[in-house]
Amino acid sequence: MKKLLLILLSISMAIVPLSAVTKDVPVAPEVLPQEVYKQPVPGLSKKDMQKFLKGEKVFTNFWMAVNNPVIPLVWDLSQTGPAGGEWGLGPMFMATNCAGCHLNAGRGRALDTNGLRVFQQLLRVSVAGQGPHGGPKPDSNYGLDIQMFDMVTRADPDARAGEGEVFVDWVKSNFTFPDGSEIELRKPSVRIENLNFGPLSDNILTSLRNTQAILGVGYLEAVSEKDILKLAEKQKSLGLNGHPNYVRDDINKKTVMGRFGWKANQPSIRQQIAAAFHSDIGVTSAVYPEQNCTPVQKECLVAIKGDKPELRPELWDTITFWSQSLDVPAQRNRDTAEFKSGEKLFDAAGCSGCHVPELRTGKYAAVPQISNKLIRPYTDLLLHDMGPDLADGRPDFKASGSEWRTPPLWGVGLSMQVNASNSFLHDGRARNLVEAIVWHGGEAKSAKDKFVAFTAKQRDDLIYFLSSI
Repeated sequence: MKKLLLILLSISMAIVPLSAVTKDVPVAPEVLPQEVYKQPVPGLSKKDMQKFLKGEKVFTNFWMAVNNPVIPLVWDLSQTGPAGGEWGLGPMFMATNCAGCHLNAGRGRALDTNGLRVFQQLLRVSVAGQGPHGGPKPDSNYGLDIQMFDMVTRADPDARAGEGEVFVDWVKSNFTFPDGSEIELRKPSVRIENLNFGPLSDNILTSLRNTQAILGVGYLEAVSEKDILKLAEKQKSLGLNGHPNYVRDDINKKTVMGRFGWKANQPSIRQQIAAAFHSDIGVTSAVYPEQNCTPVQKECLVAIKGDKPELRPELWDTITFWSQSLDVPAQRNRDTAEFKSGEKLFDAAGCSGCHVPELRTGKYAAVPQISNKLIRPYTDLLLHDMGPDLADGRPDFKASGSEWRTPPLWGVGLSMQVNASNSFLHDGRARNLVEAIVWHGGEAKSAKDKFVAFTAKQRDDLIYFLSSI
């Protein structure tokens, strides 16, 4: 059996307060600093806390498979296998569990050394045109992403696993501020090598994606569609063109507003989870019941499979509840002069036009404790044109090749303590918040230009503010 080695990184820092709403609430001292993204919203009942903990186990549990036909199948594949894992991995996959890429519910960490295979990232692929229901059109040989591992028994025992290998080389450049300060920027140059199933299409579109942090997603799901549309209308007076994505709801078989993912191409937490299990771990579910194999991948199609669905309803339900119930760290350092200065500069630069500081949740039946809360996510959940430097050229439903959903900023200052990652933007190119801002273009160019024109002290204050929210 081929083995995937996962390197799990964590660091220890000071305990921080936690809260998802606008007031600061102290946290119990037993909370580990690297686990601040994994705390439940306040007020869960004992029964719900048990469900929350079961969902976290689904998030961290490894998935396994038997790929050798000479080994008798002595376990029921629909049940938990030995060593606490779950049966159903693959045949094609990128990770063996959710936490392998979302370590401690945090963002992926882009590897800094050139020429390494991507880790905690993935490469989306598609061809020009639209697929079913208006989404990206898959490549005929490789589908919608490149899977680098598999659990397939091959005729050649030395055959390399997966569909292919994805490497990143960093192209570096220097950026100079008007005051003479200089920083190094980088952007990824992606190489796809050792393809196992023929060439990619001539008109292939690719997009390197970094794993997103998943804290507070229940709060974002609880913001009403009406309020999101009001934001889009209000932004027109600011010279912005934020608009929602409208995507396929595969669970309910209709078109709805998207709000999750880098291009807001997922309509709900529940579907986002099922889609990730299917494409990243190779685990089937009620909504995606077939294995993630293209027609040319013959060995994948006949690989050993467990009972369907592999993501059993009780597993899907509990990890969905866990994700919906994740709280958000409280803001820190609010009484300092640097925070207050940075907050004013954030607004003066126009950053708050898209990174909207406050939203209000509506009624949220999935987790009633989240209902009717004033939250500080610093997002509008809308798509914005970010200019050619950040464009991937790969449309996704109503999102163009240069449009991205405004990412929430809450908790970004704790990213390093959560899983040693400060890899920002959709492809992880930015190694800190200054680089992330300098890459902004398109609708955000005016805000970027104002930030660039600030004095060094003003820029430091703004970053201090961002690191505290």
